[in-house]
Amino acid sequence: MTFIDSLTLDVADTTAARNFYSAAFGLDDTLLRLRASEAPTTGFRGFTLSLTVSQPATVDSLVGTALDAGATSLKPVAKSLWGYGGVVQAPDGAIWKVATSAKKNTGPDTRAIDAVVLLLGVEDVAASKRFYVDQGLALAKSFGRVYVDFATGTGPLKLGLYRRRALAKDAGVSIEGTGSHRLTIGGGTEPFTDPDGFAWLPTKTREEV
Repeated sequence: MTFIDSLTLDVADTTAARNFYSAAFGLDDTLLRLRASEAPTTGFRGFTLSLTVSQPATVDSLVGTALDAGATSLKPVAKSLWGYGGVVQAPDGAIWKVATSAKKNTGPDTRAIDAVVLLLGVEDVAASKRFYVDQGLALAKSFGRVYVDFATGTGPLKLGLYRRRALAKDAGVSIEGTGSHRLTIGGGTEPFTDPDGFAWLPTKTREEV
């Protein structure tokens, strides 16, 4: 089975990025790793990272500290048919969505993050789904050529596929972008690169975690 142990973002300044993610979201290198790189990239990098939380107060708190730490607002926090959320762009260029399916608060804000969801924007959802199934990922949900959600175990890191154009629209950015994704996914037992150029490297097996 292929799973996700970690995500590595390429950043120009690892110290500045580490300080940002700690202040903004309380993330450390357990899940999010940082690597110094000047790999050229422009525009949309083809992926977003989502923090799913339990209630609107936590969305407000995390988006607020992200903006205070230097993030740029792409979509202000707002209610929608599916819940409540907003989108920001970190100083390193990564796009983060903070969201909850709840529309009302049920208690005080805890800043607890339930899951980190990596959404890959792909050109052909059906082809990428077949590729990942062949790599050993099990399907959790599949909505034709629109969206796929994989079963990645009980850990906090989740994976989904979305059409690139739709993902860019959801993030509030233009679809155009070239160069490096500046992202490496850690998981599984063998290195591979998917049809859209996202690289995977082996990390730990579940038994070693």
